[in-house]
Amino acid sequence: MGIQIRTAQAADFSAIWPIFQQVAAAGDTYAYPQDIDYASAERLWMQQPRCTWVVERDGEILGTYYLKTNQPGPGTHVCNCGYMVAESARSQGLARAMCEHSQKVAVELGYLAMQFNFVAASNTVAVALWQKLGFSIVGRLPKAFRHPQSGFVDALVMYKWLAGD
Repeated sequence: MGIQIRTAQAADFSAIWPIFQQVAAAGDTYAYPQDIDYASAERLWMQQPRCTWVVERDGEILGTYYLKTNQPGPGTHVCNCGYMVAESARSQGLARAMCEHSQKVAVELGYLAMQFNFVAASNTVAVALWQKLGFSIVGRLPKAFRHPQSGFVDALVMYKWLAGD
């Protein structure tokens, strides 16, 4: 059976939490505390975003993403997303599927662009995927991300205009 991407429900966070905890604890992709607690993670992933989605196969949640407005006021036409995939489900096209899905959702919600604010340059798989999906590196923050193995690495700002010219 194929994958399904659906809106996350509050009760889904108990299945999202192991994925979130694994990604945060690794400390190599997100600027979240490596020891983040359940309640803080739930607030960040489920309550603060405009919407959160899960990707599942045969009823098992394998990945998740959120979508939120990137900046208030004059920046409300630009959204931001974050994606997480369970370690056991990586390299199966789930991040691509979620990113493509999130772009469609963003347009449906009236956003004109999508921006990733803080992509660790050392996360070469994600950077390459985002570029394949049309995102450009529009900024580089030298040594802004402290990678647990590589030390200080650059953080990238990536951007894609979703609307017609």
